[in-house]
Amino acid sequence: MIVMGAADMDRAERFWTEALGYRLGVTQDGGDWRELVPADGDDAVIGLQRSDATPRHDPRLHIDLHVASDDEQATEVERLVGLGAERVDWDHYPADPDFVVLADPEGNIFCVVNPAHGA
Repeated sequence: MIVMGAADMDRAERFWTEALGYRLGVTQDGGDWRELVPADGDDAVIGLQRSDATPRHDPRLHIDLHVASDDEQATEVERLVGLGAERVDWDHYPADPDFVVLADPEGNIFCVVNPAHGA
């Protein structure tokens, strides 16, 4: 399970269920804890925990979403931005990156990665 903090639990749930094609699983503590589960049951569970802490710009842990091509990466980035993600002005990009850094509506950083880029 991967757990992310969220101040607006409803907004975080909407974004990640749409972004990943997940559905709501277990909720606890009056809605301060939610589990988002894959529709097919084969991927990692996402936990959302209420938090008012400010997300770090350079987190030590983040989610990578993999795509198969540069075109698919561009399409996926635009889809996620349309769902409420924002592009991050990332100062650690290499010369020819295989990843794009985004932040979810709560400010949690994640990447859209094309492992085949440049191969």
